[in-house]
Amino acid sequence: MILVTGATGTIGSDVVRQLAARGAKVRALTRDPARARTPAGVEAVRGDLTDPESVAAALAGATAAFLLRPPGPDAGEDAALVTAARAAGVRRLVKLSAIGTGDTAVGPSALWHVAGERALRESGAEWTVLRPSSFASNTLTWVQALRAGEPVPNMTGDGASGVIDPRDIAEVAVRALLDAGHAGRTYTLTGPEAISVPGQAAVLAEVLGRPVPTRDLTPDGTRDFLRTAWGMDGSRADGVLRGVAFVRAGGNAVVTEDVSRVLGRPARSFRTWAEDNRSLFEAG
Repeated sequence: MILVTGATGTIGSDVVRQLAARGAKVRALTRDPARARTPAGVEAVRGDLTDPESVAAALAGATAAFLLRPPGPDAGEDAALVTAARAAGVRRLVKLSAIGTGDTAVGPSALWHVAGERALRESGAEWTVLRPSSFASNTLTWVQALRAGEPVPNMTGDGASGVIDPRDIAEVAVRALLDAGHAGRTYTLTGPEAISVPGQAAVLAEVLGRPVPTRDLTPDGTRDFLRTAWGMDGSRADGVLRGVAFVRAGGNAVVTEDVSRVLGRPARSFRTWAEDNRSLFEAG
């Protein structure tokens, strides 16, 4: 039995689907099992990472677990989840972390997974840490602007990132959960190239057959955008600005071979992701 937390999100739902397709016995942790759309044979169970009893019940009988929590500061949920997993006898743990974890130049988000990674390494279990770069699917936040005929906001200038297809992240997670040889490894997961926001917009324009203009934001403009469009308070917006500056300066232009080493094939490109998800931009 493999427990998947965050089972209805972008990565978690794909991990569930891929595990089920490989014939694994899967339990999906979700706040509302009645609304969860899981493949046939997957057991959806109610649970919340802030509710230790529900987590303990979900872990009962599991031999492996995929640990994923919503992005944001860690209030001790990661360590509590690892402790509960070990108490339940879970032997293999795979945690979704983030690129740049522990690098203070990244900004506050660099600390979000530090304690969780430490708990994993000290757990005594077979552990694997996944540190993905920026998701290709983040460009879906552009849909509203594109449908309104507006340029998409560019907060990072020409700063590039090793943008990764979320399907590759999920597939690496599945390999680490099912196959031997990944224990004690930290994988930095990227796509095959570093690409900027204007670069992604250019690729998307070719795929859609229409312009995808961008609008460069200054730091002050970015702060205003984060506060008005995304509803962030001042302190959180300032934290994001540090991360934005890091990317703008080229700090996230990292490309690794970890995806290809684990999967035995090249990582999918942003173009491949855009072609496969064209309908999401065209709908409506």
